[in-house]
Amino acid sequence: MESLENRIERLELYLELLLKVTDLESQPFYKLVISKNLNKKELAEVYSICEELAKKYEEQKKQGLIDFVPLLTQFVGQLPYKLNPHETIYALQQQKLYPGLMDKLASLVRMVY
Repeated sequence: MESLENRIERLELYLELLLKVTDLESQPFYKLVISKNLNKKELAEVYSICEELAKKYEEQKKQGLIDFVPLLTQFVGQLPYKLNPHETIYALQQQKLYPGLMDKLASLVRMVY
């Protein structure tokens, strides 16, 4: 039976090879996840935060609200510590994940900084 260590080494090799043949430049958020060594739980947290805030954003937009800084604050506060908020917003926006929310958060970041 193959040892666990050998299996892990083989999986690491396969992952390295896959990363070389995959165009991660067109998938900046996935590239960020890999480069920051996020685990499955942390990735699920990011998706959960984005889902929740995207719903809030759409509801607030329908209500005519124009101040979305609290959404940015909530995003930054809940993001896993491994991720830089600006970098994450940019990567999600470029990959067109949660487009409405990320476009708004990106514009807020540009206004603040």
